[in-house]
Amino acid sequence: MKMILQVIGVIVVLALVGVGTWAWTPDLKRVDLDATYLRGPGDLIAVEGVRLHVRDDGPRDAPAVLMLHGMGSSLHTWEPWAEALDDRFRVIRIDLPGAGLSSADPTGDYSDERSLAVLRALQDRLKIGRWSVVGHSIGGRIAWRYAAAYPDRVDRLVLISPDGFASPGFEYGKPAEVPSVLEAMRFALPKSMLRANIAVGYADPAALTDETTTRYHDLMRAPGGRAALLARMRQTVLVDPEPRLRTIRLPVLLLWGQKDAMIPIANAQDYLKALPDARLVVLDDLGHLPMEEDPARSLPPVRAFLCEGRCGSAPAD
Repeated sequence: MKMILQVIGVIVVLALVGVGTWAWTPDLKRVDLDATYLRGPGDLIAVEGVRLHVRDDGPRDAPAVLMLHGMGSSLHTWEPWAEALDDRFRVIRIDLPGAGLSSADPTGDYSDERSLAVLRALQDRLKIGRWSVVGHSIGGRIAWRYAAAYPDRVDRLVLISPDGFASPGFEYGKPAEVPSVLEAMRFALPKSMLRANIAVGYADPAALTDETTTRYHDLMRAPGGRAALLARMRQTVLVDPEPRLRTIRLPVLLLWGQKDAMIPIANAQDYLKALPDARLVVLDDLGHLPMEEDPARSLPPVRAFLCEGRCGSAPAD
């Protein structure tokens, strides 16, 4: 996570250097964002006081899969994967509170514990007894913490470059060190600067499309979104993952881009040592966002893992 904050900090500093009308990026109107990025009003449901943006696709009697995005992202990051999985799975994607089209959390609490409570309430609301959880980066940390807290509610885990282990500036038991310069992000977030930030997550920056960049930029400008993002950063208190990871007895797939420049692949060994039943798939020539950079190549190992023992004669790819 430290690397993620450093990259964002650089973007904000660059924006401040060129401060002017071009750098001023006010919030966008919620009605306009809904018109562009909301599939339908039924995708907004009230959970724990939050207007949660949820997409729920696939057969209702199929095995359920929950997908959790990373910092600054949204449920749209999973679109190609969701379209390829909803033939055999009930695929549920959400925008975390304060991200994408989900409203800010009225409690002001963006801790991991609060995220687990919201997910548990959503699972109850959808009447899903057990689901598999796919989590990317920060969403990966929330995913494995949910599995550790509620082992009877999770079938299996897919962790894509998950966050969670300490690094310089991120000690266990202490709030994250968030540079004060990031406050300027509330006012200055030029699209070109944000694009440079997202591109760090790609091994091949040319694979980052204008459409994807615009989506990130628009949704980060949702009312209250940047304040919520900063609050989530500042309320992050890492705990030593190993005791919790060792309690996770269900199957775990670790998926990592060989060229991940944000959470290095070396971290995978920490997870492999701690998780009782984990395997690692390394994606050569991909970065931190494999589901966006090359969805066709990154999905097959995930589909095969989710399908094990329950897809019948369905092809794994």
